[in-house]
Amino acid sequence: MPIFAKPPVRPDWSNPVHLLAFGLGSGSVPYAPGTVGTVAALPLYFLIRPLSAEYYLLVVLVLFVFGIWVCGRVSKDLGVHDHGGIVWDEWVGLLITLWLCPAGWVWILVGFALFRLFDILKPWPISWLDRELTGGLGVMTDDLIAGVFGFLVLQAMARLWS
Repeated sequence: MPIFAKPPVRPDWSNPVHLLAFGLGSGSVPYAPGTVGTVAALPLYFLIRPLSAEYYLLVVLVLFVFGIWVCGRVSKDLGVHDHGGIVWDEWVGLLITLWLCPAGWVWILVGFALFRLFDILKPWPISWLDRELTGGLGVMTDDLIAGVFGFLVLQAMARLWS
């Protein structure tokens, strides 16, 4: 490491807010933390999937609002806006995509792939929101919209092939 290089930014694992923002540690992997963090959201999906559509959406809304605070707090603590290891936003985005998902692993995998595709490519307006919004709202909103895009495409596919 060069003499004047900054040390890598690392979460404080003793801080529960950091642990949540980093998806219980899943966002700390060195490669593809967003994808690994999204995989780590699947147990939460299976936990809330049996809820009615309304309660499922209410849980996701609460997680989104809480995520604004969590992601904003950890971004501030680390001094990095939207640190790559913060994956709480991916958790919420995936849950949005999988809302009303048809039964079966194939549909879950398709939903997963759609969410990751939209989250990585960031088509407009996701890219614009990602640039323009700051703080926890900025961290959360691009994944919210990626989740909505994934949801819309997944539902269209389900209607076409069901």
